[in-house]
Amino acid sequence: MAIPNDLSIFYSTSSPYLTTEIYQNTSFAPSAPPCADWPPVPMTTVIPTIYSIICVLGTVANALAVSVLAHASASRRTVANTFMLNLCVSDLLFLLSLPLWAVYYSRGYSWPFGKVACKLCGVLHNLNLYASIFFITSMSMDRYLAIVHPLRSQSARDPKRARLTCILVWVLACACSAPTLALRDARYVKGLDVEACAIFYPNHNWYMTLVCMKIVLAFLLPLMVISCCYCAIGRHLLADTGLVRMKNPSHPSNMSSFKSLESSKPEGPPTPCVSPSSCGGRPLEGRGLERVLWTVAAVVLAFFLCWFPFHCVTFIDVLKSEGRLDSCWVNWTIQNLTPLTLCLGFSNSAINPVLYCFIGNHFRGRLGGLCKGLCACLKARGEDHSQKRGSFSTRLSSFSRKLSDLKDLAIVEPTGPA
Repeated sequence: MAIPNDLSIFYSTSSPYLTTEIYQNTSFAPSAPPCADWPPVPMTTVIPTIYSIICVLGTVANALAVSVLAHASASRRTVANTFMLNLCVSDLLFLLSLPLWAVYYSRGYSWPFGKVACKLCGVLHNLNLYASIFFITSMSMDRYLAIVHPLRSQSARDPKRARLTCILVWVLACACSAPTLALRDARYVKGLDVEACAIFYPNHNWYMTLVCMKIVLAFLLPLMVISCCYCAIGRHLLADTGLVRMKNPSHPSNMSSFKSLESSKPEGPPTPCVSPSSCGGRPLEGRGLERVLWTVAAVVLAFFLCWFPFHCVTFIDVLKSEGRLDSCWVNWTIQNLTPLTLCLGFSNSAINPVLYCFIGNHFRGRLGGLCKGLCACLKARGEDHSQKRGSFSTRLSSFSRKLSDLKDLAIVEPTGPA
């Protein structure tokens, strides 16, 4: 299918897949002439390839994480594991829709799957956008309470309350995604000769409201909460380690405060030694402290680096829609960096299981046990099949020998004595 010459209608960060600020009473928003000297990115080949990689890696990682977390024993169903399971389910639901968007790009931004699939895939993206960030924020707050206030947070950090929090997160994410479900549609755009899966805004106020809501609720507020929580965790670890250096490493004053943390520690990033007391009374220093702090920093950096570029392009598009920016570099940035920054944001769904699950020693151990059990089951079935096959071969061989003996008798009997 030929790619339309003017793709300005598709490029806006208000909608996740080059489906732009389209008003119901206009064909597309005006823009400055394109930059002739700035070559466009070949979206129809680059984006499907990136989506395919993210889909495969993310689906495998999240499916493994869901398998391990869902089959956890009752004693391991902690608050952190509850949030992790819901986060992986959210990412997995979205990743399963990526192949459809890859086809959309490869066909030159023409949607071949109908209106229902367009609405469903669009709402899955927005649902994951809000739900995953809300779950990451909830996990950050839980870790802050578990590490910095282990005693005072015992009553608050209850698995039942965690499940209620997850239900609340899903409800909020659905509420934030409801406008997308209502406004997104698959319509034929005559000027571009494509069936666009786009958000058709009633007016500019709808566009500004939804975009600002996405920037504030899906990035700025979560980033502020996550950063504050992990900064407090880092200060607590460093301060606690400094105090223990000046005291007896086996001093019992802090032992009781971290027994609760030891009993409810998550299986995510390596927090088993988040304090000197939880490491057998030894101060957390050297590689141990460095590993914990780097893991804490990786959580914040992964969230920031994955979504900050996309929201920057979103803000540029908002300024353009307000008439404050309108030049060829602005158009080039929106048209070419919107899908690329979205790919970076989508990669967070594949990174999340690594940061929150696979780094943890308990999780790796249980995953290894699950794989060993699966291999043992397959091996037992193979041996059973081999035994049945061998038994059948033995019976067949015995039957062949008897048949051969009967033939020999049939040959010998006529030549015998009368």
